Order: sequence, then C-alpha cells, then structure tokens
Amino acid sequence: MNDTLDHHALATWMKEATPPCLSLYMPTERTFPQREQNVIRFKNLLRQLEADLVERFPEADHVALLAPLQTLVDNADFWHYPRGGLAILRDRDQLRVLKVLDPLEETARVNHHFQLQPLLRLAQARDRYQVLCLTRNQAHLFEGNRDNLVEVELGEGVPRTLEDALGTELTEGNQRGLPQGFSRAGERGDSMQHNAGGISKHDEQDADRERYFLALDRALTRVHSNTARLPLVLAALPEHQAAFRRLSQNPHLLPEGIAGDPGPLDNDVLRARAWAVMAPRMEQRLDDLLDTYAQRHGQGLASDRLEDIGGALLDARVDTLLVEADRHIPGYLDLERRLLVPAKPEGANADDLLDELSFQALQQGGEVLVLPRERMPGGTGVAAIYRY
Repeated sequence: MNDTLDHHALATWMKEATPPCLSLYMPTERTFPQREQNVIRFKNLLRQLEADLVERFPEADHVALLAPLQTLVDNADFWHYPRGGLAILRDRDQLRVLKVLDPLEETARVNHHFQLQPLLRLAQARDRYQVLCLTRNQAHLFEGNRDNLVEVELGEGVPRTLEDALGTELTEGNQRGLPQGFSRAGERGDSMQHNAGGISKHDEQDADRERYFLALDRALTRVHSNTARLPLVLAALPEHQAAFRRLSQNPHLLPEGIAGDPGPLDNDVLRARAWAVMAPRMEQRLDDLLDTYAQRHGQGLASDRLEDIGGALLDARVDTLLVEADRHIPGYLDLERRLLVPAKPEGANADDLLDELSFQALQQGGEVLVLPRERMPGGTGVAAIYRY
C-alpha cells in the first residue's frame, strides 16, 4: 500500500507496531538510465534486512515478514514513477510504503521498533508547501520543500482544465461573440467585439474563467489543501492572481505568490521561486520557537538535559521536543523504572534514545521537530519545551 505521513499517522504506526520491526530507507533516481539502479539498491537492502532479521530475531517467521517486500522487486508499475526517496516499514502485521520527495540515506534496520528520525523529518510540515500553477484554462499542482518539487496528480473531482469544470456549460469555443455585433467601440478602432445581446467575448471569457476558478478552488481545498494542511503558493499572471484570490476561500492560500506565467518555468526555477516565498516564513517560525525556548528555559519550563526531558516525558509534560538531525544516542527509556538506560552501540540496529523520546512525545500529542545541529539549543542533541 502507498501511505501518507503526518505526525498523527506516525504515532499510530509506532504504537501499533509488533516486533520485529523492519525499517528500509533509500534514495530513488528519477531519470533514465540511473533509475535502473533503484531495484538493485532495493535488493541489496533486502539482503541486509534478512541477515539482520536472522541474527536478531531467529524465532521469527522470516519468509512471511519479507514476502511483501520481495514482491516489490518484480513489480514494474511500482518502480515506474519514482520520487526522491522510498521508505518502507514492515512489522509482523502491517506494511507501510511511502514514496517521498526527499532522497533518503540507505538504511536497513531490524529492531523492536521502527527507526523514527527519517520519518519525523518526512512528517515535518514546517518546510513543505504546495504550488498551484494556474492559467486561464488549466491548473497543475506541485508539492515541495527547500530542495525538491514534484507534480501531484489532481484528485478525483478536481478540474484540471476549463472544460473539465464547465463541461457542456462552457461557452461555445469559449468565444461566443459575433463578428457582426460590433459596438461603437469597434468603430473607434477598439478591438473589443460584442454579440447582438451586448455581451462581449471578453466578458464571456471572464465569466467562464471565474466559474472555473471557483470550481477549482472548492475542489482543491476539499481534496488537497484540507488533507495535506500545507501552505499553498499561487503561481499565475497578475490578472489571474487577482481573479482567483477574489474567489478563493482556501485557508491555506498564502497572500504572497509567484507573479508571471508559470508555463515556461521548469521545476528548478519554480522550486526556487516558491522557496523564496516560503523561506522567510519558515525562518521566522523557527526563530519564534527558539525565542520561546529561551524564555521558557529561564522560567524552568524548558531543558536540554536528557534526564530532565526523560522525566518530563514520563509525566506527559513535553509540549515540543527538538531533536538534532542525524544524531544517535544509544539507549532506551525504561518506563517501569522511570530511567534512561544507556546502551553500548550495536551498529545500525542499536536502540536509539532519541527515537524513544520522540516516540513518547508523539504518543502524548506533543510536537517533534528535527533541526540541523547549528539551530539546536544546547549540545546534547535534544531539547524540550514543557507544558507546565
């Protein structure tokens, strides 16, 4: 199955997981012939999973656990439309498959729970956005972040074109004005033509456009924006920007947009212009969060001490947990003894204390954010803002 990911889904998957838990991450090439390496890379990771499974869970049904993954090897349709990366989670009862925007570091891990940090970064919506590329008579939707942008197939009921939206109600040829129906404007040399009823071609085209924009906005909001809950950047000519914004009731539509015809823009240019809209908003939100951390730290309501954060999690007091990207601390949280238990590194399959803390925070309805090292407060790899 192909799953979508947010923090709620992630918390549910972690809670429902029954060991052994297999985590597979890999980058996927999009262009030919490089994409032919995707299956080869996948098979190599499967072999690594199998070896680790035999070593760590010798009594498990290895064949049954790996069978759904093995079937993907020869599934040509599955590999035909790669994105940036592939994430697969497999436990005793469930299989989760995610094709994601970002390239993921090759990882094959077998443990009592899934490897969490790559998933947290995937679920982290703070740097993700959608772009609606709009012309008078068609629309395309993209989803991206700082580094990647891919087109999203419009869902059922979302009209891609003017014809899709209006069907038989579309003005004939989208231009019903009659050449014999000139007004005085035509005599003055004005190119505007009117039909016998006094309605110009331009007026009819504008009416069709507005009906299309209205239908598109309603369907896009319902099917995509309210589901993804991502900021929406509008890329369109200024006149289409104004018309669409006047009609739109999409709460996720940003006031800033990309002015100009989106048609000639390739993905890299479109991504760069969209990120120019998003970057100041993202930086401001992160700055505000770190300011809140500093203020609450002075009040004793935030900490970067592992022991303090572990105790706060056991008391369900953590509102926001900040985790350093690519940082691993061997160990686990002993819920019964209320202790953080350090552990010796055991390679890729070692228990990760940061994963444990993140899982507990998600289970309690807290927010978990993965930040680059240079933006983390303190040097412990983790920090938390408390509820009280």
